Amino acid sequence: MSSLSQAVQTCDVRQLGINPNHWYVVAQSKEVTNKPVGVIIWHQAIALYRDSTGKIHALADRCPHRQVKLSHGQVIGNELECAYHGWRFNSSGECKEVPYLAVNQKLPNCQIRRYPVQEQDGFIWLFPGDAEPSNQPLGLPEWEHLNYIASVAVINCQAHYSYLIENLMDMYHGHLHQDLQAWAAAALQHIDEDNHRVDAHYTAQSYYKIDKIWSISQLFFPALRRLHPEPLDVSYIYPHWQSTLGKDFKIYCLLCPVSETQTKAYLIHFTSLNAFWRLHKLPIWFRRFIKNSLFNAAKKLLEGLVVQDIEMIDEEQQAYLQNPQRRNYELNRALVSVQKLMRSQVEKLG
Repeated sequence: MSSLSQAVQTCDVRQLGINPNHWYVVAQSKEVTNKPVGVIIWHQAIALYRDSTGKIHALADRCPHRQVKLSHGQVIGNELECAYHGWRFNSSGECKEVPYLAVNQKLPNCQIRRYPVQEQDGFIWLFPGDAEPSNQPLGLPEWEHLNYIASVAVINCQAHYSYLIENLMDMYHGHLHQDLQAWAAAALQHIDEDNHRVDAHYTAQSYYKIDKIWSISQLFFPALRRLHPEPLDVSYIYPHWQSTLGKDFKIYCLLCPVSETQTKAYLIHFTSLNAFWRLHKLPIWFRRFIKNSLFNAAKKLLEGLVVQDIEMIDEEQQAYLQNPQRRNYELNRALVSVQKLMRSQVEKLG
C-alpha cells in the first residue's frame, strides 16, 4: 500500500463529531415563517420560528413540561406556544405563560436553550456551540449581487459528512457525471492549507463559457458546449465548501450535519454575468428582474448531479458500516489534507 493510502487509513474520520463553534446552515429563509420549523444539527433538535416582526429565533425543540416538540406548536405574538398544554416561551427560552396557572401559583422556573441565529443571504445560519460566537457566517456575497444568477439544490445523504466533503474536494470524480458534468480532465496542481481551510487547485477543461447573450442556453443544450481550459479551485473552509470554475461559475455547499450517518446540505450554484460589461448600464430594476426571473435556471442540472453523487456517497457509508476495517486505496492527496483538517477541528474541543 502506498504511503498516501496509509495516511488516509490511519485517519478514520467516519465517527468524528463536529466542531460546534462555527455557523451552520439549517434552513432556507423561505422555509421559516411564523409557523415553527423543526431542524436537527448534530443530534440537537431545534425549533426555528419568526416572531411578529419577522425576526428569526431558535430554541431547543422540546417543552420542559412533557418534553414534546415545540415545533408542533404555534407562534403567538413574540412567543412560542407548546401544542400540548399551551405553555409559552419567549425568545430567551423562559416560560412566560401557563394558561391554567392558578392565581397563587408562580410560573415554573424552567429554561430551554436558545441558539444564536442569523438570517443572511437567503439562508438561516445557526451557531450550535455553547459559547457566544466570536466569528461570522461564511456568507454568499453573490446572493444579492445583480451579476450572478443563483440556483439551489438540497442534498440529503445517509452518510457521515466527511464523505460529502471528500466527494466535493475530489475533482477526479467528474467521470461519474457523464453528460451532466461541467468539467473534464481535472489535474491537481497544488494544495494550500492551514488550521481553518484546505484549498485544492486543479486545472480542467470546462464545458461552458458565459460570454455571449445566448451562452446561458448551454446549461440546457449540451450540443452548444465546447471544452476549453479553465482553473478549477475547490476549498474546504470548515465546515463549508466552495469552488470556482474559471470566471463563469461559483458554487457553495453549506453543511448541516445531522448525525454520524446523515447529512443535509444546500448546494448553491452561481452563474456569472460579469463578462457582459454593458450590463451595469441597464436600470437596476431591470437587472434585478432578470436575476429573479432566471433564479434556479440551473436547478435541474444541479439536482441531476446531486442524485448521482448521493448514490455513491450512500454506498460508501454502507460499505464502511459493513466492514469499518476494510482498506481504501486513495490517490488524491487533497483528501489527506481534508481529513487532517476535520480531525484538528474536533480535537480543538479536547
